[in-house]
Amino acid sequence: MAQGALKKAKPASAKKPTALGPKRGAKTIAPKKSKLVSQQKMLKKLTSGLTGKTERLLAEKAGHLELLKGTRKDKKKEKEGAKAAKK
Repeated sequence: MAQGALKKAKPASAKKPTALGPKRGAKTIAPKKSKLVSQQKMLKKLTSGLTGKTERLLAEKAGHLELLKGTRKDKKKEKEGAKAAKK
């Protein structure tokens, strides 16, 4: 029984990443009702506060992690101190 010629496999084309860096996250739709907007703002504020506290706590325990120097309040105090020193 005669058989036809073997089919050759095509080389797999390697996909190149279009953008360097991290991938984009899932898109979220902002709420339109005023009550939901205020809830969203409060949630974001409280979440960021918890995240900051957690990072500081972990940095204290580790001891060698570096955090950004100062908070907004600390920077304001430094500016006020610098202004007072100039006078």
